[in-house]
Amino acid sequence: MKRLIVDKKYDQKKLNKFLQDKIPNLTSTLFYKTLRKKDIRVNNVKVSENVTVHYNDEITLFINDELLFKNFNLDVVYEDSNILIVNKPAELEVVSNNSEKTLTSILKEKYSFIEPCHRLDRNTTGLVVFAKNEKALSIILEKFKGSEIEKHYKCTVYGIPKKDKETLTAYLFKDTKKSMVYISPEPKTGYRKIITSYEIIKRNKDSNTSVLDVTLHTGRTHQIRAHLAYIGFPIVGDR
Repeated sequence: MKRLIVDKKYDQKKLNKFLQDKIPNLTSTLFYKTLRKKDIRVNNVKVSENVTVHYNDEITLFINDELLFKNFNLDVVYEDSNILIVNKPAELEVVSNNSEKTLTSILKEKYSFIEPCHRLDRNTTGLVVFAKNEKALSIILEKFKGSEIEKHYKCTVYGIPKKDKETLTAYLFKDTKKSMVYISPEPKTGYRKIITSYEIIKRNKDSNTSVLDVTLHTGRTHQIRAHLAYIGFPIVGDR
């Protein structure tokens, strides 16, 4: 099951346009098959037609990941005898604690040894580095730990920050029971320090959005989206 929220860009657009943009591996054939089975809900109401969606609508898609990624084509950016770099699509986890299809499980069907050196959120697209042997894994993990490898994230946010670039510090608490994270400007029991830097790449005054280049100096769960939302610039598509 996948749950998505319609952002302003797709207000008054057709359901298939929204879903196929958000889930690139959702083919037209699979979309209409799922629609006929009434396995798509808009605001918890089953739909059987390609309806028009509106800003902030909640779309629930009941579909098996095995079907969604059955014909998944790997977008390999770089490969040698030690590492593999793959451009991860949205809606595909790097790893998972349950039996769903993941980027790692797909790769394990092809490689005798393959392990991710870091992760990206399910809804995030971008480059993921995999090690093809134990030695490479150890070296790369050590380099990530020592901040010898920089990770940059490009994201579009609502609003335009006053400062062209800034380094932000706050404290984050992850509530595992509620699957929520909370931000505090001051240290608190159970909260961990987070440091996030951003630089504005592009401003769009017509849509009141900005494209940011974000760098993490700490790596906490949902740090970017939580930190940016906290200062008043939520990522487009988030609630």
